[in-house]
Order: sequence, then C-alpha cells, then structure tokens
Amino acid sequence: MRFAGTAHKYGRDIDTDVIIPARYLNTSDPAELACHCMEDLDPQFVAKAKPGDILVAEENFGCGSSREHAPIAIKASGISVVIAKSFARIFYRNAINTGLPIMEAPEAVDGICDGDRVSVDADAGVIVNEATGATYQAHAFPPFVKGIIEAGGLIASVRERNVRGQTDVGAGAGMGAEGMRGQTGPRS
Repeated sequence: MRFAGTAHKYGRDIDTDVIIPARYLNTSDPAELACHCMEDLDPQFVAKAKPGDILVAEENFGCGSSREHAPIAIKASGISVVIAKSFARIFYRNAINTGLPIMEAPEAVDGICDGDRVSVDADAGVIVNEATGATYQAHAFPPFVKGIIEAGGLIASVRERNVRGQTDVGAGAGMGAEGMRGQTGPRS
C-alpha cells in the first residue's frame, strides 16, 4: 500500500471529541461525519484536506472516548494514513477495524512539518518527507492487518473471507495491539 499527500500536522493528546465533536454523533454516515472532522481544533481542516492527504500528530492521538466515529470521519475526509508518535489503544483498534491505516513513527513526526509533501510505502514501513528528502522507518503492517485495511475494515474483511470459504482469520488471530505492531502497546 502506497500513500502520498500533504501533511496536516497537529499536537499531542488529540482526543476523539476533537476529531469528531459529540454534537455530530447522531449520524453514522461517513460523508456527514467527514464534513465536521477536526472542526473544533481546525475549522479549515475539511477545506484544506484533499483526498490522499496525510494526518500527522504527536503522542496519544485518538485518546478519549471509544467512538468508532473518529477514524470513520478521518477516513471519509480523504486522509489516506495517520502517522503519530503514539495512538490511544482503543483508537488504534478502531482505526484498523474501520480500515484507516495508521503508523507509529516518532522520528517521522519530528521531521515532518505542516504542509510538507509526504509519501508512505506501508508495505515496507517507509515514510519519506518529499520536502526535505528525509526517510524514516516505521513498522510495516503484518499481513493480516494489511488484509483488513485493504478490504476496507474488519467487517468487509470477514465478508470477503466468508465469500472465499476461508474460516481462519490468518496469522495474528486474537492478538492485541501489541502483537499487531510488534512493539509495546499504545497509551490509553
């Protein structure tokens, strides 16, 4: 999986109430949620974000409530991947479950500025800041996580397996976020 776009960079502890304010949780329509993504933090986010763009954040991205609306809103707004120093545990799982690619890469976050052009090769875990030429290494997605993301989320992935008559969930079945990333778990 490859992504390329303009970086939209934010700080630490961006919680789900900021990603999608609670006043919009009366809908689960992705397009409607996208219209309000990040509006309390950055009222211009929806106007600035273009399909394929990349959201970059400091530590503990997605902390707060467990709402799946947050990664759905980000994905529907056109963001192709979120790169952060760390993710809240529940957001991490919700992002994978909804098919939103996320990558932990502290050095990349430090080296990317708002507005930089960034490219990502998620299969290799390589992030390149096209503005500076700097290259950063993140963990590549394990095959089963890549399959979930490519299918568009966990439910779509299970449906695809059922259509193929496949009953196992592949390597990593039942693993927590720690096993999915091959590193220590995210903060909550």
